[in-house]
Amino acid sequence: MSKNFNQERLLQVLVAPQISEKATMLADKNEQVVFIVAPDATKPEVKAAVELLFKVDVKSVQIANLKGKEKRFGRSIGRRNDIRKAFVCLKPGQEINFVEGGAA
Repeated sequence: MSKNFNQERLLQVLVAPQISEKATMLADKNEQVVFIVAPDATKPEVKAAVELLFKVDVKSVQIANLKGKEKRFGRSIGRRNDIRKAFVCLKPGQEINFVEGGAA
């Protein structure tokens, strides 16, 4: 880690892993892992949090903001929450396995 981050903050940056067909394909092909992160998380924070929690080396981080869909229920219109995703690219030979619940 190049910068010193607050340990408690890093534990709150990652919300959940995104497990889907696309995320699995990215993991196999590009050694990338997809996480849902806090709305105000930065790339250096995400990198530091992943390295701290999973004990792996991170090559790069890309972030995407997804707008929540508008949904109707009868006459009322609601809106889902916006989501911020982080695509974490791991260095060659590194792997995070969520099925076993830890770094491999």
